[in-house]
Amino acid sequence: MSNSKRSATLDSAPRLSSRRETLLAENTEHLTHPNVAAFLKAIAAAEGGGYDFKYGALKGQSNDRWRFTDMSTHPGPGIDGRTTAAGMYQITRPTWQHHGAKLGLRDFSPRTQDLIAVEILRSLGVIDAIKAGDIADVMPKVARTWAALPKGPGRGNHYPRQRHVSYDHFLSAYLQAGGTIA
Repeated sequence: MSNSKRSATLDSAPRLSSRRETLLAENTEHLTHPNVAAFLKAIAAAEGGGYDFKYGALKGQSNDRWRFTDMSTHPGPGIDGRTTAAGMYQITRPTWQHHGAKLGLRDFSPRTQDLIAVEILRSLGVIDAIKAGDIADVMPKVARTWAALPKGPGRGNHYPRQRHVSYDHFLSAYLQAGGTIA
């Protein structure tokens, strides 16, 4: 490796670390906003997740083999052996790897799951609209990521064969969690 390439590689490491730290701090701050926190709770209610759920786990079922305890990494496939959706927001392994790396997160703890969910919302460009309470406006975008979410009032979800909640159900969960609408 030439000295100029080595220097460029070394120079980019502090910038990457600084960007990660900035994103992490911003996402941590977003988590404290009541509308963002309520939106995440409504996503979790729609997806049926828990922080320790693999795809296929059921709330209230004791000794569920689709639950996991090792949160040091993403748990991998669930009930069908292929789908890696897991955790409170049913985050897939590739999504966890991408957003986790962007934020410098390596585990699959509840905090990591929350921060990645916020990063997904940021990546979709909807975080400010959620903070403003423009919930109906963000639904078409978030429904492409979370299959159990509707595309908006009176609309189905983006993935017709996937179970989903109605917009009224989602909005009710959001409002019950302390969210406000514009």
